[in-house]
Amino acid sequence: MKLEEAKHSFVQAWGTIGAEWGINRTMAQIHALLLASPEPLDTETIMEQLQVSRGNANTNLRALVDWGLVSREIRPGVRREFFVAEKDVWEIARAIAVQRRKRELDPLMRVLDSTLSIDPDSAPAAEIEEFERVVHSIYELGMKASRLLDMVLLLDQGAFFKPLVSLLKSRSQHARMSGAKNLQGGVP
Repeated sequence: MKLEEAKHSFVQAWGTIGAEWGINRTMAQIHALLLASPEPLDTETIMEQLQVSRGNANTNLRALVDWGLVSREIRPGVRREFFVAEKDVWEIARAIAVQRRKRELDPLMRVLDSTLSIDPDSAPAAEIEEFERVVHSIYELGMKASRLLDMVLLLDQGAFFKPLVSLLKSRSQHARMSGAKNLQGGVP
């Protein structure tokens, strides 16, 4: 496969995956295009390569900057803005985790917290207790997820991946010795 074909496939796949993660396809495709580019790109180039309107490109570039996935680059003597993607995959994952928390987990936790105080005269006691038990369980899970996310965000890449790789290697060695098969039917 030629480089341009590979880049096109990557941009399309990233767009599809991004849509599955809850961001719009064009935002993900712009991000992929910038990830695959060795040089910063201006809005015109992005519009041309992805066949999107100026408004669509500007809106999504602004969102990518807000997410911390892309930064603006100003060049002396050039009126256009250029955009460059963060290329450190760990930093990309961290930025996405922070934004997902801000947009999903934090609002859910606020709603759950506000539903934990129910007027005792509004329904039968057993129904209120069951509702509070379920909501409290979800709230506790959300708090644990939030604390876990805090710990992961504080780690650097080496501190996170070295123990994980070590664990996976030891499990793989154990599986090989015991004759286990992976999901594809081969030895892990």
